[in-house]
Amino acid sequence: MIRLTLSVALTIGFPALALAQPAKTVKVTVLSTMLAGNPNGGIGEWGFAALLEVDGRRLLVDTGARPETVMKNAAELQVDLSDVTDVVLTHNHLDHTGGLVTLRQELSKKNPRALSRAHVAKGIFSPRPAADGSDDNGLSRSRAAFEALGGVFVEHAGPVEILPAVWLTGPVPRVHPERNWSGVGQVKTADGVAEDTIPEDASVVIATQEGLIVVSGCGHAGMINTVEYARKIAGGAQVLAAIGGFHLFAASDATLEWTAGRLRAAGLRHLLGAHCTGIDAVYRLRSLLALSRESAVVGAVGSTFTLGKGIDPLLLAR
Repeated sequence: MIRLTLSVALTIGFPALALAQPAKTVKVTVLSTMLAGNPNGGIGEWGFAALLEVDGRRLLVDTGARPETVMKNAAELQVDLSDVTDVVLTHNHLDHTGGLVTLRQELSKKNPRALSRAHVAKGIFSPRPAADGSDDNGLSRSRAAFEALGGVFVEHAGPVEILPAVWLTGPVPRVHPERNWSGVGQVKTADGVAEDTIPEDASVVIATQEGLIVVSGCGHAGMINTVEYARKIAGGAQVLAAIGGFHLFAASDATLEWTAGRLRAAGLRHLLGAHCTGIDAVYRLRSLLALSRESAVVGAVGSTFTLGKGIDPLLLAR
């Protein structure tokens, strides 16, 4: 079996995302998070995954934690993933990569190209030494199995267009001192073993006429670092929506107030805070940003954001 891993380097300067043709239709559907939105409409888990549908093209962001959660949730929500060829893995943690192999294995029975290409940011495969000397990198555990099934990893060192008007940030620079990670892990680098800040943490940015839609798995790079980097890539465009996990569940009131101030400056109008964003953090940001109950919502399995319509929170979060 031949294993193939591609590496894509950042071109000089930033891409002209703001000048690209903006997306006309966008729908984001949450397929993995802690809460289930409707009865008989999926199950919750500590993980994240979302399906992006942009101008007729589809992209999966993360694959949930348990091997079969996203597959089962998609079936219950009547979402067919078999024509999705590309997936973005935002970082190496198992609660975002756990469903990769199962999805590839099962979906390829219907379409050999289904989930055959995984886009990741540089550094995602760096070893994470555990106390017993093993590698605690969640993605490393499934890498060989995915490649044995014909899957290919495409590693990106910087911003890159995955689909028309859809960009992967690559590793997000840590301009602000946000500490959106546990602080207990370690990573092996060229300079030795260091604290694991999850340096490969990346997000997806969709350019629309109404503003940017930022989809984050965990936001370990920091919600504001991520949002402001997305704006920098896009030439200063404002942010229409922030969707996904932003690792604010343990954030202090002072941190949330600072975060809200920065989000206000970025023009944020919709927040679908799922996974590690935290329930109380979503409510606190809603209040600080003076958003409505309809525009700042705790994400649930099956909840959606649609360009021009906004958030459908489903029953639980309505």
